[in-house]
Amino acid sequence: METKIRTEHAEKAGGNNGRSALATPSGLSTLTPAGDQRLNRGPAELIERMQDLQEAHGFLPETLLRDLARELEVAPIEVYRVASFYRAFSLKPKGRHLITLCNGTACHVRGSSALVETLRVQLGIGPRQTSEDGRFTVQTVNCLGACALGPIAVVDGQYHHHVNPAKLRALIRGLDEDGE
Repeated sequence: METKIRTEHAEKAGGNNGRSALATPSGLSTLTPAGDQRLNRGPAELIERMQDLQEAHGFLPETLLRDLARELEVAPIEVYRVASFYRAFSLKPKGRHLITLCNGTACHVRGSSALVETLRVQLGIGPRQTSEDGRFTVQTVNCLGACALGPIAVVDGQYHHHVNPAKLRALIRGLDEDGE
């Protein structure tokens, strides 16, 4: 019966940029590409559906994770385990500006830890934290694949090479000057 409800809802919903809405038990909707054959594959589609949710919401809201567990007939603890294991998933909303610092070996020996400290002082937050005003999220990754150019900082998707504390402070000030 649930499959029929979801299918009917998806047909009524039409498209949203080539995507159609699927009803969840609570009446919220998740997004799945239009014409997708992933309906009712259970645990096998968990990660794909979590990626869809994160793309739509910017993070994984707890209520939607519970709905997803029920819909896929997966234990809620399994959904949480996957969401908390992969760093690509976020259980909390991210800030308007995402700052990613490489902490791989090459970047580390070239001073990436000083960049983390710079952000602690300038923004008052460290890795995996979002500022209270919701403007900034800081994260670190093990490697960004540009070792010869390190330390690397990615600010809102734009890569910056040979970053030092002064250059990072200037990048943050530039975001402030843009009025964002």
